[in-house]
Formats: sequence, structure tokens, C-alpha cells
Amino acid sequence: MKTLILGAGYSGLAVATKMKPAPGLEALMVEQNAYHTFETRLHEAAAHNTRVTLPLAPLLRGTGVNLEQAQVESVNLDDREVTLKDGRVLTYDTLVVGLGSVTNFYRIPGLAENAAELKQLSDADEIYNFVNRAYTTEYQGNRDIVVGGAGLTGVELVTELAQRAQLLSKERGLPPVNIYLVEAGPKILPILDDALRAKAQNTLEEYGIHILVGHRLMQATADSVTVQTAEGEQKVIGAGKIIWTGGIQARDIVKGEKLEKGPGGRIAVDDKLRAKGYDDVFIIGDMGLALNQEGKPVPTTAQHAGQQGRLTGKNIMRLVRGEELESYEPTTLGEFVSLGGLMAVGWMKLPWNQKLAITGGIAHVMKRASEWRWRASID
Repeated sequence: MKTLILGAGYSGLAVATKMKPAPGLEALMVEQNAYHTFETRLHEAAAHNTRVTLPLAPLLRGTGVNLEQAQVESVNLDDREVTLKDGRVLTYDTLVVGLGSVTNFYRIPGLAENAAELKQLSDADEIYNFVNRAYTTEYQGNRDIVVGGAGLTGVELVTELAQRAQLLSKERGLPPVNIYLVEAGPKILPILDDALRAKAQNTLEEYGIHILVGHRLMQATADSVTVQTAEGEQKVIGAGKIIWTGGIQARDIVKGEKLEKGPGGRIAVDDKLRAKGYDDVFIIGDMGLALNQEGKPVPTTAQHAGQQGRLTGKNIMRLVRGEELESYEPTTLGEFVSLGGLMAVGWMKLPWNQKLAITGGIAHVMKRASEWRWRASID
């Protein structure tokens, strides 16, 4: 059985590390980088140059999965073909698509052209280098930073940047940069309850971050953004660096006559995580529209991507052995938001569907523990 695994993000890597060599199984992972990126820690790399990658080769040792370092151009499910950027065409018996998402700029004028993203290591490097340049005496431009989107990524990024800015201000005797967090919705961190959200907002305010909720980003230029309040008032905010974390959408590279797509371009899958109409194709992570036990879309988070990948890896081995596939039953173990240093807020799941709210250093340890669990699951 010739199996292709596209992408080495949280979902794709989880698939590969749950596989073992087996007679008749030929498995190949296609990934453009030679490393796996901890995307949930890119905000740390952006602020502090923290290492957030792991080389793939050691992780794939003993799995029977070979690595092809290449970029996927398109996927044709009807012809069972995967075309690479270099023009090569790969075929398969079983396909796993875990190519993740791209930034959704919502057609806001000038935003895609002028805003940085935080989706890969090069994005983090770009932000880190700007902050360092802004704290040199030679730098002449605007030093302020505008971050659009007050979800998990945006909030974690601004707190780390504020912490880094405070440190550089003390070291180099320069005034701190202004950091603006712009959110069109009425509140930051909609995934949290009111008490945890208030704690997070207080922490942001203590850092001196300017929180602009109810402000829709209308357009961006090379050195400014225009925002509009719910009342229609517009104002221009100057910025040396604009960063957009306000939305994602599935990569639009998979084609097939029978494909069903939902919100954000996500591909509808059955309870085994197979694309509807294509029993030989698994779509996992951000690209797949899996449903939970209540029939609602499963969130596009790292923990769910890992769950889907682990199940898919085991299901591929079941296919090889001629066994029945297991169904996907998502579970959310908790959600934690890093707020710089040893500070975090969040909740963990308890028996009988209860939640335990946690803040401070213990929440930071719990967030790290989730990352340690991920490391253990792929080793």
C-alpha cells in the first residue's frame, strides 16, 4: 500500500510517528522543511529567538516513513496525483493531507502586502529582527507595533513582545515602543470565560499594551493602519511593524469533483477523518472539517490536530492489517494562554465535564506540560 503523508505539522507528524514498518506498506512524508515547527510557540521565537523546531529525520527513525523534502503544488483526488513545485508527480493508494492553513486577510486593502504573519519560522525571524533594529540608536523610523487579532496567537504575541521591549528599554536606555492590539470583536480571547479573560486583560494593561476592542481594521499601508469603531469613527495608527493574526483558512490546493467544503475552505470528512466521497484520503488538522459529538466543527488547534494524526496513523496500520478503522472522538483537555514569562491563564478538563480555572505560574506549568506531552507522543 503506497501511502503519502503531506505535511509535517502537528497532524502529519503525529501520523508518521504512530506508524511502523510493515510488509506491503510503502510510506513517504512530503514536507518542504527538514524540521517540525512548534507553531504554538512561534510567539516566543518572534520575541526572544527561542528555538521552536525539531529535526524530522530522528523523529521518523523506526517508523518506516521516508522523508521527501519538497513543496506540494496541488493535489488531484480524482486522478490520485500529487504534483510538487519542482514538477514531479507522485501517486498513491492512500493519502493523508495535513498541510495546515494560510492566513486569511479578509480582503482588507493593503493588509496582505504590508503586514507580517506568524505562521512559520521565517515570520518569527522577521518580527524578532525588527524589534532588535528598533532598539538601536541608528533606527530612524516608527518603532510602534500593531497586532491585528486578539485571539490566542495575538494575545500571546503582544505579551512576549512587551516583555522583550521592556528588557531592551532598560538595557539600551531607549523609551519603550507602543504596542497596539486591535480586535474587531467586543472582547479579547473569546475562547476563555469572563473571569479568565479579565485576568488576561489586566496583565496586558500592566504591560502597557493598548487594547482596542471593537475596532475593525479597515486598511493598511507600509507605515500605518486605519481602524474604525462600531460607531463609524475612523483613526489612523502609525506603525513600524504591522502583524496580522486575525484569521486562517485552509490551503486551497486539493481538488476533486466530489469534495465538500465548509467555512474557511475546510474539507468535510467522515467519522474516520476521510474526505467525503474519497475513502482513500484522510484530511486532518486545519484543512479538515471534522465534527465533534454535538455535530459542531472541531477547533483548529494543535491538540486536536495531534489527536487526529495519532488516530489516522493507527488507522493506516489497521488498513495494512485488514482491520476495521476506528472512529474519531475529539476531546478538549484544556486551553491555556501564555502571558509572558511565567504567567498564563487557562482551564483544564475535569471528570463529569467540569472545568478547573488556573492562573499564574501553575497555569504556565500546565501549558508547558501540554507541550511535553506532545514531545513524548512523537518520540
